[in-house]
Amino acid sequence: MPKMKTNKAAARRFKITATGKILRKQAGKRHINEWMAPKVKRNLRGWAAVAPELKKSLLELFPYRKYLR
Repeated sequence: MPKMKTNKAAARRFKITATGKILRKQAGKRHINEWMAPKVKRNLRGWAAVAPELKKSLLELFPYRKYLR
């Protein structure tokens, strides 16, 4: 039986935390930033939690995840 493969697109876009949460990057900071207030750009920095209704389908893309919650 061959090994199952992790979805590499998902592996690049999402992180799974030690408590089982799935994190994603904030959207809206790629281009056309000149007009944005610095406060808005700061708030788009970092990671945000994925919506709970998407969690089950996203976890299927990570067959060898360490945390199964």
